[in-house]
Amino acid sequence: MKLLHIGDRGAERPVIEVDGVHRDASSLVDRFTGEAFGDLDRLREAAADLPEIDISGQRIGSPVLRPQSVVCIGMNYAAHAAESGGTPPQRPIIFFKTPNTIAGPDDPVTIPQGSVKTDWEVELGIVIGRAAWRLASPDDAAAHIAGYVLANDLSERTWQIEESGGQWSKGKCAPGYNPVGPWVATPDEFDPSDVALRSWVNGEPRQDSRTADMIFDVPTIVHHLSQYLRLEPGDLVLTGTPEGVALSGRFPYLSPGDVVEVEIDGLGRQRQTYVSEGEQA
Repeated sequence: MKLLHIGDRGAERPVIEVDGVHRDASSLVDRFTGEAFGDLDRLREAAADLPEIDISGQRIGSPVLRPQSVVCIGMNYAAHAAESGGTPPQRPIIFFKTPNTIAGPDDPVTIPQGSVKTDWEVELGIVIGRAAWRLASPDDAAAHIAGYVLANDLSERTWQIEESGGQWSKGKCAPGYNPVGPWVATPDEFDPSDVALRSWVNGEPRQDSRTADMIFDVPTIVHHLSQYLRLEPGDLVLTGTPEGVALSGRFPYLSPGDVVEVEIDGLGRQRQTYVSEGEQA
């Protein structure tokens, strides 16, 4: 089952897709938020009785709305750690993005005034379906995962590194710096252990890797985080990005007019046009 939102920002409707058919789920849930992600069995059982809809031509919103937390794992691919000037971490590095960074997968992205180093980062996202606190082992993680989603963890590297004061979130929290979607795939439809993830800028390839190259896999991440914070239903966990970003020095940072595309096999594709602050998209 896939979960998505359609419609204008702030007025999205919930839609589920089963066997390639889109169905309006607004009679069952208002939006896909915390409680809804913990009640997917009810949605699945009711799917056949929901009205079919045609979503063509409509805006696709983020399938994850209003999470309590957006928790991110840093330097989770060895090659990316190297291109960032670091060494592979011995335990997961975490930072946070604010919930208002979340945007639709194809929404235009505004580069804030003063930004000169906006960077792209294709990432696998984990959506929490059941509260996770002090899990006994990584084997327990699966029962707490509602699904998986494609995300672009946009970063302003000057703010993240040179002006950080020691923590990365300054460079991670500009409005719209977390395009998410187009859909959440439930675990019965998606295996995160070894899938391809890629990015392009203006049609030119940038990142091309596989989730099998992650230093810390999905069960390890969820288990580890649960030792330090309580993950709540609807929370979003981003699992890190592979090599091929502008921070490497091999590519220019993003400028107004650039187009970024990111993709994960089984989780769809995003396409964003980048505009300057104050510019009408």
